[in-house]
Order: sequence, then C-alpha cells, then structure tokens
Amino acid sequence: MAIRRNNSGFICSVLFALIMIISGVSSAIADIYVYVDQNGVRHFTNAPTSSKYRLYSKDIQRYRYTPIYSGNLNFNVNDPEIYDGLIEMASRTYGVSPKLLKAIIKVESNFNPKAKSRKEAKGLMQIMSQNFNDLNIDNPFDPYQNIMGGTKYFKQLLEKYDNHLDLALAAYNAGPAAVDKYNGIPPYQETIEYVRKVKSYYQSKAY
Repeated sequence: MAIRRNNSGFICSVLFALIMIISGVSSAIADIYVYVDQNGVRHFTNAPTSSKYRLYSKDIQRYRYTPIYSGNLNFNVNDPEIYDGLIEMASRTYGVSPKLLKAIIKVESNFNPKAKSRKEAKGLMQIMSQNFNDLNIDNPFDPYQNIMGGTKYFKQLLEKYDNHLDLALAAYNAGPAAVDKYNGIPPYQETIEYVRKVKSYYQSKAY
C-alpha cells in the first residue's frame, strides 16, 4: 500500500496506520517508507520498490510496546532517522517544531533510548523520575513514552516563558526554579553550553 502527498498535505504515520486498519490489514502495522520525487511530492509506502525510499517510521505497534533497547530487533536504535515518525507525532500533538525536538534529543542523549545520566535522567529526552507521573510515563526507555512526555514538558516550559526559546531550554536543562531565581539563563556553564548546542543543531541547515 502506498500513499502520496504534496508539501501542503497532511499525512503522518498514525494516519497511515488507521488507513491500514480500516482497509482490513490485520495485526501488524508495517514500517513506513518515504520517497521525495523531483517535484517535491512525498510518496509513502509500506513496501518500497526502489532504493530511493527511506525509512520514515518504524512499525508503531512494535515500536511502542517492544523494548527495543534490549537489542531484540534488527535495527540500529541509535539511528536518528528511526525516531522521525514519533518526533513528528509529538510535534503535531503539542505544537513544537520537530527539528527543535530532534536537536534536544541529539544533545540530551545522542539518540540513545537507554541513556541514563548521573542525576538519573533517563531515555531519549533525559526525563527525571519525579516528572514521570505528570507526563504519563511508566517506562522512560520506551521511545514513544519518552518523546511524547518530554515534548509535553517542553511545551509547558515554552508556555511558562512566553515562547522564549532560550529560557525554555535553560529550564529544561537546569529546572524552572533556577531560571526563575536568576530571572534568565542561570550562570551555569553546563546550562549555557546546553542552550548553545541545542540552538546550533536547531538552526543548522545540515541537521
């Protein structure tokens, strides 16, 4: 099954999955591949017919419920591209730029779904355990839960700081209490460097 859209269209992996279910495709929802032709039209399929197609999103059901960090699946969990479908899903849900989300994940965990910091922040977006309940996370190493929860939290920070990106990023790294205390980016070298790195990836044309 293939799906075609132009640049103004709206298709994501969730819609693709729903179409397949409605069409009577049973049980497993296939991986989704995308190819952009010379006119900028994006073609989606679960059965690529040429090497021009690139992976757009892994099978959402398997991707969400299988502990991919255990090494059971035959794909590279540290490959940034396999999270594009989930990042776009979170982006559309919470209204945060997918490129910004990808930059945050790059700096936080370098796309390692089982990453854990010295302060016990966990997963792709390095979420602290005290935030799990509020963000509906019971497994921080599940990419779906982590990306959706982390995006929800970052959106809350953007709203708190009136969409001031630097302050929201600083709060994500050092905590909103520190940003409020200093009425700006805290004078912590780690936080200053964190804000710089995320913005650099976010603004990079190559990334």
